[in-house]
Amino acid sequence: MVKVILLTLCLCLSISASWAQELVKKSKSAICHAPGTQYYSRTKNFTPYDTLDQCLASGGRLPKGQSYTPQSKPKVALETSAKYSRDEFGRGWADEDKDCQNTRQEILISLSTAPVRFSDDRECRVTFGRWISMYSGEVIFDASKLDIDHIVPLKWAWDHGADKWGKEKRERFANDPINLVAVEASLNRQKGAKGLDEWLPPKNEIQYKSRFNRILKLYGLK
Repeated sequence: MVKVILLTLCLCLSISASWAQELVKKSKSAICHAPGTQYYSRTKNFTPYDTLDQCLASGGRLPKGQSYTPQSKPKVALETSAKYSRDEFGRGWADEDKDCQNTRQEILISLSTAPVRFSDDRECRVTFGRWISMYSGEVIFDASKLDIDHIVPLKWAWDHGADKWGKEKRERFANDPINLVAVEASLNRQKGAKGLDEWLPPKNEIQYKSRFNRILKLYGLK
């Protein structure tokens, strides 16, 4: 037991002493490897960070059995994150023309490669169609299995300049067809609020990157 405690203590001291000398590696599985630790040299595919604090703040985590006391807190990032709310981009999907079809329904209709079916004669809610997922290439017929994803996530946009926008521009961004795509709910939730450096779809990476960067330029995001 004493040996385990001493080993852990030495490991923590090693992290504190060496992480500032080289880049910290964030692996594909979101583990932050500091210089001098066991798997640092073995980690070949990674996202680099200047400090361990930055890696952890990006959503990374330490390897099992390691601990670390932050040297400094990213105050600006924390303050921005605390203020973010989905409501800053409007309360859900908009229905600007008041025809009972909100943005979700309109995107499903426009992206379906076959005539869609509705839940009733009012034609407010799409139930079936034929959609090809941009993220996987799979063909999906059941609308309930689809999410309408923001290619540039709302929270990511907030953290990269949208917090300075007016409410009208944020609502326009959240409902802009250029930034919307119908994809599997599972992939949308896997992606979350990640940017290009943290997540890419299984298929059509080049198209996804091009669309992401086009939206950044269009809206002046950092």
